[in-house]
Amino acid sequence: MKIIDKIALVLIIIGAINWGLIGIFNFNLVAAIFGDMTIIARIIYGLVGVSGIWGIKLLFDD
Repeated sequence: MKIIDKIALVLIIIGAINWGLIGIFNFNLVAAIFGDMTIIARIIYGLVGVSGIWGIKLLFDD
């Protein structure tokens, strides 16, 4: 597995945990750490989104 694949998987896991916390406890971990929609939080959300798209590619790799 390439390093970019591992980074994408870590970010996908972070995103999934954050969504789980939002759904179960109504607690946004990214917003709690970095602030509500600050530039850093927006970058993290963007990276998680791009990683999700990259994860689609991982489904079809041999």
